[in-house]
Amino acid sequence: MKQIEKTILLGHGSGGKMMHDLIENVFIKHFENSILSEQTDAAIVQAGSEKIAFTTDSFVIDPLFFPGGNIGKLAVCGTVNDLAVSGAEPLYLSVSFIIEEGFPFKSLEIIAESLAAEAKKAGVLIVTGDTKVVNKGKCDKLFINTSGIGLVRNDRTHITKALNIVPGDIIIINGTIGDHGISVLNARESFNFKTTIVSDCASLNHIIGEVLNKTQVKFMRDPTRGGVATVLNELAGKINLGIEIDESLLPVNNGVKAMCEILGFDPLHIANEGKVLIVAGKEYGPAIIEILKNNELGRNCAVIGRVVDDHRGKVVLRNETGGRRIIDSLSGDQLPRIC
Repeated sequence: MKQIEKTILLGHGSGGKMMHDLIENVFIKHFENSILSEQTDAAIVQAGSEKIAFTTDSFVIDPLFFPGGNIGKLAVCGTVNDLAVSGAEPLYLSVSFIIEEGFPFKSLEIIAESLAAEAKKAGVLIVTGDTKVVNKGKCDKLFINTSGIGLVRNDRTHITKALNIVPGDIIIINGTIGDHGISVLNARESFNFKTTIVSDCASLNHIIGEVLNKTQVKFMRDPTRGGVATVLNELAGKINLGIEIDESLLPVNNGVKAMCEILGFDPLHIANEGKVLIVAGKEYGPAIIEILKNNELGRNCAVIGRVVDDHRGKVVLRNETGGRRIIDSLSGDQLPRIC
């Protein structure tokens, strides 16, 4: 971190460069071990004869209710997806609530019902939790923390490590990008844009499981904070190869595209909560696309790019006119508290 930074800023929770500096210079520095140093969405650890994936996440979204869901549904989806993209079968969740004094019982019950319904849909059990209530003004309405555990087959432990990726491998996404971040922003700021943008918030473990059962995948990640651009930049740096994406192939909802143009945002940097990026050998592309298109969560899937031997460690966007530009991770946070 820069020496001039004396306090924590919103950007330190953005998923971008500032957050990664914070993690490296404070948390990894003090907590370092071989498992944590992998810095994956879920830790893969040995438990007796089994390998399990273990993850935790906190949700501080504002507003609590948004088109397509609420903080309860989001808490399940976010944790289930972190397990699923790690190659695990999600099984159990913990849920902890930090509630501000004065929060309406009715709202809490709606959130709990939504959380339970999404857990049932995903096929996971909520098996433990905790509740704290803090003085009015000491918490912004409601925060939720979840942890999750899932089983990982031995032949899937490579997925979090991005091993064996080579030039020519393709990059697939299961649908339109930026829906969640823009829907939450529109609900929060009351822009009153005439748009039907709905968050893509969804648990992806079933569709991911089908892809893994029928094809071969080299890497997966859900592009939440920091969006697609951040995931691809992290991947390019990890594998020391280049990534090239085609702007004409990116699936973007017309409403998201319009709002991004008005507000000066790039959909590649906007958060998603129901999307998975998949890297696979090009020979598996047709089979993966077929599986995704046969599921409502993958009907707008697309091959958006490929791994290349050029511009190692960089992500390059090829636009519709044939030009190219580097797509970098954001330094700070353009949309705070979207998850």
